[in-house]
Amino acid sequence: MADTQQVDEGAGAKQDAKAERRAAKLAKQISSFAQAHGGAEGQIAYIGQKGARIVLVGEDGGWGDLVAPTFAIAEQAVKKSGITAHEDFDGEFANKVKTGPYEWTRMAGIQLGGPSND
Repeated sequence: MADTQQVDEGAGAKQDAKAERRAAKLAKQISSFAQAHGGAEGQIAYIGQKGARIVLVGEDGGWGDLVAPTFAIAEQAVKKSGITAHEDFDGEFANKVKTGPYEWTRMAGIQLGGPSND
């Protein structure tokens, strides 16, 4: 029985190390985005079995997102990157996003009969 526990502990340590590496890689990407956009803020949203989406908004209004395999890894990555994390994507935070013609035609234009940008 002791052998089984040692194998399980080893597998857990490997998973922890893998999660740590993934969080570090995401943190590096978040930091890179923040540097390119004069700083950044973020919000983490659970997206089911796919994991969690980290939405980033730069100080210049640019935005992007990353997907983490779990919510815990997303939280760890955001914490490591040092950006401000918001609970919700609303109000003052959402107002910082600047969109261009592409986004308007993709998000609203299709529903309103606009060009599809295909």
